[in-house]
Amino acid sequence: MGITVLIVDDEENARNNLETFLSPSGYEVIGVGTLSEAREQLKLGNADIVLLDVQLPDGFGPNLLYETMHIPNRPPIILITGFPDIEIAVEAMRNGAHDFLIKPIKLDQLELSMQRAKELVAMRRELAMYRDNQKNSVQFVAGSSKKMQLVLNQAERAAQMSVSVLITGETGVGKDVLAQYIHKSGPRSNRPFVAINCAAIQSTMLESELFGHEAGAFTSADKRKIGLMETADNGVLFLDEISSMPLDMQAKLLRAIEAKNFRRVGGNTLINVDVQVVAASNRNLRQMIEKNEFREDLYYRLKVVDLHLPSLRERKEDIPELVGFFIKTKNAKMGVNIEDVSTLSMQKLMEYKWPGNIRELSNAIESAMLFCDTGVIEMADLPYNITEQC
Repeated sequence: MGITVLIVDDEENARNNLETFLSPSGYEVIGVGTLSEAREQLKLGNADIVLLDVQLPDGFGPNLLYETMHIPNRPPIILITGFPDIEIAVEAMRNGAHDFLIKPIKLDQLELSMQRAKELVAMRRELAMYRDNQKNSVQFVAGSSKKMQLVLNQAERAAQMSVSVLITGETGVGKDVLAQYIHKSGPRSNRPFVAINCAAIQSTMLESELFGHEAGAFTSADKRKIGLMETADNGVLFLDEISSMPLDMQAKLLRAIEAKNFRRVGGNTLINVDVQVVAASNRNLRQMIEKNEFREDLYYRLKVVDLHLPSLRERKEDIPELVGFFIKTKNAKMGVNIEDVSTLSMQKLMEYKWPGNIRELSNAIESAMLFCDTGVIEMADLPYNITEQC
């Protein structure tokens, strides 16, 4: 599939010169002279890369950056201007401009900028194919609602940048699954994914689990133990229920993340690591900070990218897709052949509040499949609490 470049410049000669340079490299070029025309082309999906002049007859070119900031997979936008302005350039880059070129454009700079934009477009296409063609349970469990697709797009960008990520949301929304998705979507996908549930480990043992220990570090330490952070080197470390981590341990984690090294318990040697840290919490960390229960500096270190997973009741349009996915996967697991859900049953599933979110939905479908005597799940097969609440 070719790459279409939208050139937005009111000077026809400038558009023609850019087209003359780009066309031999295989780019398809569309040229327009106004912001309104550019908006129309973007609405039609006719641009993979945008070359955008700053000064246009009907407005300020960078306004297009602001207008499209929240569009998933917005085309890379390269700004062009004949009047260099540092403030405009800095503000544009903050709002997601891919590059900023000064007229007269140096062809080697344009070529380099286009190559980087082209690589980004290719990466997005590969990720889209990966989601569509691979039976990746992470993607199918997510759902196709706008809310979830926006979260997935943000997760993909975080994965590519290997920055720290904080995932928040209620119990059962799939925070652990999203963490795995981040791992699978980035350059660390072939390296370890190591998860630790901070709430499931005694606070006295958490440091040893995370950083490891040397033989003799404490009474039961009869031999050296490699910690989970060291195991995750070059990969992703997932810290689930980070809110349960004691304050003294939070300080040690913060230091390890910032310095990219640590010492095993009872050890003196600094161990260097390169990990992408993904943390998750179902509690409001801001409120915990106000109560001095969570470190503010660690909070900001973790939330370079802040992903909030909506509850299932906030995206009920995903329920039919999720139900279909669970039936398909559980058929093979349970050795049954359930084909569908009756209209009335689906209505009840849509009306239910789902306090346990996706996890509760998965369990409810599995329970209904156990009691279903036909190929279609009926009202009588659904758990009592679902049929009675509605």
